[in-house]
Order: sequence, then C-alpha cells, then structure tokens
Amino acid sequence: MKTPDCWNKKNFISNILLPLGCLYNLATKLNIKFSRPKSIDKPVICIGNLTAGGTGKTPVAISLAEIIRSLGKNPFFISRGYGGSLKGVVVDNRKHTAAEVGDEPLLLSRQAPVIVNPDRFLGARKALENGADLIIMDDGFQNPGLKKDLSFLVFDGGFGYGNGRGIPAGPLRESLSDGLKRAQAVIIIGEDKHNLAEEFGFLPVFKGTVTPKKIETANSDAIAFAGIGRPEKFYASMREMGFNLLKTVDFPDHHQYTQQELENLIAMAEKQRAELYTTSKDFVKIPAKLQKNFKVLEIGIQWENKAELTDFLKKHI
Repeated sequence: MKTPDCWNKKNFISNILLPLGCLYNLATKLNIKFSRPKSIDKPVICIGNLTAGGTGKTPVAISLAEIIRSLGKNPFFISRGYGGSLKGVVVDNRKHTAAEVGDEPLLLSRQAPVIVNPDRFLGARKALENGADLIIMDDGFQNPGLKKDLSFLVFDGGFGYGNGRGIPAGPLRESLSDGLKRAQAVIIIGEDKHNLAEEFGFLPVFKGTVTPKKIETANSDAIAFAGIGRPEKFYASMREMGFNLLKTVDFPDHHQYTQQELENLIAMAEKQRAELYTTSKDFVKIPAKLQKNFKVLEIGIQWENKAELTDFLKKHI
C-alpha cells in the first residue's frame, strides 16, 4: 500500500479512525505481553520499525550484515517472505522468484543466506542447521515468536513517525513508548527533520543516508516507477542525480507486476525515448526475458559514523 496522506498529520480522517488505531495498538501490546518468545543459542539481531511503509529497513539490514561479516561472523537472514508462496526454504536467487519467496528476501540473498518462514523460530533453527552463527531478522519487531538479543528501530528522518497514531488512523504498528522500551538502538535514515535523535537520545542513535550508486547513461530523460512504501524518495534520488523525470508511476508496496503492466511501461518509455528506471526491490519481480528493457537504481547506506556502529555491534555479538 502507498502511505496515506492522513498519516502525516492529525486531521478529520485520522480523527474518525482514531478508535480503530487505539484498538490496533492495544492488540499488538497484548499479543506481545502474553506471548513467550523462544530462544536459540546464537545472537538474534532484529532490524525493525514502528511505522508501516518504507523506512529503509532492507538496505539497512544488508549494510549491517556486511559489517557483521567483516567481524568474522556467518550471519543468516530470516524473513517471513511477504508475498511469497514458499516457506521453510533457503532462498536461491538463481532459481527462486519473488512470487515464491518475496521481493525482499531476493535482495537480502545478495549479501547473506536467507531463510523464508513466517514462523521466525523455525526459520532461525533452519538457519543454524545450515551453518549460521548469527541471525538477522528483517522486520519482525512486533513478532514475539523468537527472542531478540538486539533490536534496532529504523526511522525515515523525513517522515518521522507521522501523526503518532496507530494503524489505520496513523502509521504506528504499536505505541511509540511501548516500542522504544523494547529497542536497544535507533537508526535514522536521511535528514532528521523531526529532531528524532534528540527525542530518542536515551538510546544509542545511529544516522545513515541512502546513497544511490553512480549510473552512467547517455540519456537523462527517464520514466520511473516503483512499488514501495514511499516511492517519492526514489524519485527524489533520481532527480538529485540529474535525471529529467518525464513521468512517475506508483504501484502498491510489494506489487506483483503483470505482463501487461510491464509492457505498458516499456511502450511508454519507447514513445518518449526515455530510459525506464525502477528500484532493486521492483527489478527482482520483473521476468528475466523483460529485464533488458529496465534499468535499476542501486542504493547503499552511508553511515555518519560507521566505526561507532561497528563497535556497538561488536559488544552485542
């Protein structure tokens, strides 16, 4: 889903939905309170968030896995595989599709092995059986099935936590206070426009920036499309790199593209003699036979103080 406008501030619509938002937060609180997480004998690191929509969790998880591997560990990701049909499998990006394992696991598998299973404990056990000595949970902060040793909460510095209300009145998956009590650190991605670092200063705060990788192209005219939580961030990155976006096309988060939709995009780009760009997360959902028609904007995380983050991870693993 695309982030609703009413999640940015308290207004008439969010006021009407407020009772439902309070019930949502209460249900999450009770589910966590009365659950008994299961433990494994290896460290479990959770990369989670408190808000629905894109905060940058997946590139953060990839970057942290890279740091952890540099410390001599063999991390495995575990993911519920949203949108995929398979479970209990080790992702093989040479044969699995996004329809089978989900889009995010395919991206994560570029950095480290990924186990897809909605049951995080069973996923972690399978990871250990395959040689993992550390587990990274991509999302799952509100999932109480597996005991976490270290939890990072990722926030989009430009969005913050919106109007501070629970779904559907706002973007929060649980109350801000409840979530922060269970976290050990906060990660802020992008410019901190809401002074989150100061507000959350009672926890270690690490800052990073999504940095697009350099692209060489002879044509600056482009059409861009994305099926992510906040596609405007992707379009802004392209404009900052000097692209002239003739058109942008939004799709729902985790959207599975049809052949007709992709062919329509290709025809649109050919008609306007423009390059056709999308995100890494969307590119993995395009059939191999059509991928030659699309370009992808690869991104990474540039940390404000990578040494401090590395030291923090050393202490917890």
